[in-house]
This record gives sequence, structure tokens and C-alpha cells, in this order.
Amino acid sequence: MKKKYAIVIATLEKDLKNIQSKNYEIVTTSEECVHLIRNSLSEFRNLIISNGFNSEEDEIDFFKNIKPKVVSKLIYYGKLFQIESKRPKGSAKTQKKYFENQISKCQEYFNENHLFYLYFKGGETYSDEQYFLRNNKNIRTQFDCSGSFIDEFFSTSLDSTYSKFIAYEMLIQYFHFEIDKLSSNNGISLSLNSGLSWTGRKISLIELTYALDGLGVINNGNVDIKEIAKGMELLFNIDLGDYYRAFLEIKARKLNNTKFIDTLKSNLLHRIEKSDK
Repeated sequence: MKKKYAIVIATLEKDLKNIQSKNYEIVTTSEECVHLIRNSLSEFRNLIISNGFNSEEDEIDFFKNIKPKVVSKLIYYGKLFQIESKRPKGSAKTQKKYFENQISKCQEYFNENHLFYLYFKGGETYSDEQYFLRNNKNIRTQFDCSGSFIDEFFSTSLDSTYSKFIAYEMLIQYFHFEIDKLSSNNGISLSLNSGLSWTGRKISLIELTYALDGLGVINNGNVDIKEIAKGMELLFNIDLGDYYRAFLEIKARKLNNTKFIDTLKSNLLHRIEKSDK
């Protein structure tokens, strides 16, 4: 069964990366990702109902470690869709306050569930049978009751709570990233009216941005990646989004980490040869 779980997760990750690599607005990206994740969860549910588990240890592992990793993505992108849809159009100060309030809401959930959060962060196992076996669901330890008791075959007392812990940590990271962008931008419009617009894949420009940063050819290397990325956004009238996360995707490429840079070199050499004829 674990191999089947791994196939579902690998396929989902590949499809999510494909969506994220496209030059979509975050609202559109989130909506597309939610659709994919729902389909994957349906596959998981069908596998569980059809095959069950070989042991209690396998059941605990699924509801504690496997399912929350997928459900957390559903919560993450669902919240992003809502939050970015309602993002104020005002000043950088107004937007920063908006994201700071969102961080407070996430932190409030951790505080309300602090004992379970400590269990989660500490990697504890002493109550796993109570928390992550379907037959042991208990209203006294169930904070996300609706999801747990509506679907008795595909939920336990704390798997939805664990999913929220993971999702809210991801959201807090996203909010801090957006606040940093607003702080470095100081409310300046993303358009320089240069007349230039990046029409290639967003991840290609991010690859180029990191290459320039690594080479140290801007301001003699006395500039950080945030400033270079902001310059690219201003020049090409584009929002690079979470370029740090995109860089992690570039690093994780199995076949070619420098796909765009290699294409640049190949095309430049072709143009040089063509011009010599």
C-alpha cells in the first residue's frame, strides 16, 4: 500500500509544480491546486476503503504522517485563495497589516491547541493509538469534529488538526514573505513603464535571477537576492511570487538544474554562428 500512496503523492507533487511554474496569479494557482489535491484525496480514500490496513501501525502512520501532508496542501491553497482574493488594494502599510492579522489568526489556532501542537512539534508517539486510529475517535480530544465524524472511514481524532498545523506554518511563512516584499518595495508600483513584459515562464526568469546573484555581477555582488528579484519585477512588469520556493524546485530537478540558462547559451551560440555566415 505504501507504494500506492507514494505514486499518488509523486503524481500530485509533479502536477502542483507544473501549475506553479506557469505565470498565473496566486488566486488562479491556488484554485487549480485545490482541484488537483481534492482528486488525490479521493484516490487515497478509495484505496483505504478498498484495501484497509495491514496493521494498527500502518493505520497510525497513514493518518499521522501521510494524509496530513496532502490535506495540509488543500488547506494551504484554499486559505490562500480566500486571503489573496480579499487582499486590500491600498498602500503597502495597509497590506502589511492585513498579513500581520492573518499571522495572528494562525498563531491563535496554535495557542488554542497548544498541547496537541507540543505533541506535534515534539514528534511524540505515546498517545498515537488514541489520536490516529479510527476506532478510537473521542469527542474530548477532537477539535475539528465535523470533518472527523462526517467521514468515519477516512478520519481520526487528530489527523485534521495535524493537517492544519502544517498548513498554518506554511501560511505564516508565505505571509512573512509577502510582508518582506512589501517592506523592500516600500509601496512602489511594480511597473516602471519600461514597455517590457516577461512572456516566458516565470520559473525561467527566477533561474536567471539566481544565476546573476550567484555570479556577483550586480553592484559588485553587494546586493541580496531580494533586491535583484525586485529589479526583475520592476523591469519586466511581473510578480515573481515565492521565488525562494521556486528556487528549491530548480534545485530538485532530476535531469537539468539549469534548463533555461542552457537554452540561453545554445541560442546565443546559434545566433553567433548565423551572423558569421
